[in-house]
Amino acid sequence: NWLDLDGAWQSAQDFPEPTVSIIKHGNPCGLASAATLAEAYEKALASDPVSAFGGIIAVNQVMDAATAKLISSLFVEVIAAPEYAPEALDIFMAKKNLRIVQPTGVQMRPLSLRSIYGGMLVQEVDLSQEDMDASKWKIVSQKQPTPEQLADLAFAWRVARWVKSNAIVFAKDQAIVGVGAGQMSRVDSVMVAGHKAGERAHGAVMASDAFFPFADGIEEAAKHGISAVVQPGG
Repeated sequence: NWLDLDGAWQSAQDFPEPTVSIIKHGNPCGLASAATLAEAYEKALASDPVSAFGGIIAVNQVMDAATAKLISSLFVEVIAAPEYAPEALDIFMAKKNLRIVQPTGVQMRPLSLRSIYGGMLVQEVDLSQEDMDASKWKIVSQKQPTPEQLADLAFAWRVARWVKSNAIVFAKDQAIVGVGAGQMSRVDSVMVAGHKAGERAHGAVMASDAFFPFADGIEEAAKHGISAVVQPGG
């Protein structure tokens, strides 16, 4: 729970708009931004409602009663928010097995520590904002992305850094519709994301956390109807 809570909290706080992150076993099975927290939750839950069962949810805004009421219909292990409206707390307190967390004053951690055989691996956490401005990206195809596609590509690119490599994110309308994580090959991650997305992949965009060494990953994405791709080059 603590590890999933850490991933949920950090991924939700990485977005400026009202955002909901649903984490299961270290990866986001639902993550979306919207004009309101309630709308973001509905979009995040729609990403993968089966996997969301028993997950951990974090938000980046004050938890309001409307969002709390929606969440209360789902079995959730932990809820995390920077603040809670009194009505939202009343709704959550009625659920006996729910853990309610308020990480007051907790900053995004600069370092990641992992134990390895004979020592400790210490790395900087990827919190960079330098490559998050889609207007500065290099478009290498003749076909130019639409403003809507570029916005979704920027969203998917930001989500991808919170997904375990090989990370593939399908997104549409500022919400993930499919995620492929932790597979041994990048094309397998694309296949998993496509399976999760189903028909929702048609017209969606794809982000990859590393370059595609072969065309197979792009070709597999095209089979699912992906319209645009962002990857770090190579």
